[in-house]
Parts: sequence; C-alpha cells; structure tokens
Amino acid sequence: MVADQVLPEDYASYIGEAAMADSYLKAPYYKPTGYPEGIYRVGPLARLNAADRCGTPQADKELEEYRQRFGRIVQSGFHYHYARLIEATYALERMKQLLDDPAILSTKVRATAGVNSPEGVGIIEAPRGILIHHYKVNDDGAMVWSNLIVATGHNNLAIGRGVEQVAKRFVNGRKLQEGALNRVSALVRAYDPCLSCSTHALGMVPVKLSLVGPEGELLDEKATD
Repeated sequence: MVADQVLPEDYASYIGEAAMADSYLKAPYYKPTGYPEGIYRVGPLARLNAADRCGTPQADKELEEYRQRFGRIVQSGFHYHYARLIEATYALERMKQLLDDPAILSTKVRATAGVNSPEGVGIIEAPRGILIHHYKVNDDGAMVWSNLIVATGHNNLAIGRGVEQVAKRFVNGRKLQEGALNRVSALVRAYDPCLSCSTHALGMVPVKLSLVGPEGELLDEKATD
C-alpha cells in the first residue's frame, strides 16, 4: 500500500503557523488536529520513526539495534543524538557509494535557468529536519514574497513542551533545583536548533533560567558563569 502523495505546493493545507505571545518564532502545527494539539517533530528522530530502513548496511545494522533497545517508535527527545549518529553513519556510507560512481567525474555539472514560474515551493530533508521554502518573484526574477518554515520552527512546540516537562521535574515551589540548567540545555540542544543558544564562545554555553511568579516577580534564577 502506497500512501497518498502530498504535493509541495499543498503544504499550507496541512501545516498552519500560530503566533505565540512568548516567542518571536511561530509555532507550526498539523492543521487537521489544530493548535496546539497538532504538535509534531521533524529531524533524525522523526525520520527514523517514519522509515522502514536507512538503506546502507552499517546504518541498517545500527538502526536494528536502536529499535531493539527503545522500540519501533522512539519518543524521548534525548534520543535525537543517537538517531543523528545513525544518520551520520548512513551519510558516510552513501558518500562512499557516490564517490565510487564514475558519474561523479562527469563534466555535466552546470545548469542555467531563468524565470519559468512566478511562484515555487521547495521541500527538502536536511540534517536538522525538513525545510519548506515558498517564494514568489516578478517578471525580472526579483523576490516579492517568501515564507520559510525551517526545522527549528517545525520543532518549536515540541521544544517548548519538553522544557515544560523538565520544569515540572526541577521546579520546587519557588526554587530551581540543582541540575535544572543542564537538563534544559541538554533538551534544547538535542533538537540542534538554529538559534543563538546552539552556539558558544571560548567553551562557554550561555544559558539562563528565570523562575517567574504569577505576578511577574522573579523568584529564582540560575545562569552559567
């Protein structure tokens, strides 16, 4: 049985984008389920949950062990790194296959194009997750409108849900318990977000947690030195 094909230009029929009062980033959601119940995730963990196999020998072997350990559908966001390692194994094996292909030395490597359509949608799976690029151009090829939904955007609701779960474990009344900073940091970075918090300078990871009360008062705070 083959699933119905979803055309790239129909993405807006399935994915909505909600504005959030506490974030500059929109929250994409699965429209048939609605917001915020339509939470979903993209990236390595989601791809391995959806795929039957990777398609290269060593990666398929690692995928089998992964599923023996955690089951057919893996839910914990902290397993993103494990899934990412399996995909890296696949990528290395696939690169070797491509490099061994005589066509890699072909001179037919350039293509030229003009404005052949005033609107286009491109969707591709990247290491971080699925990317949706939607553009409109004028007759001169100048862009007049665009909409991008990148991997971190797709995962925005899931990241927020994960941080909420961590908070319920590490907030004790009016205090943040020891370990809260590291746990939130690890959870966010498991999704490999394209945000400033995914980078660091001189070995320091700048993270700050603020516990705010119902009246807006600061109850507790923890930050990296």
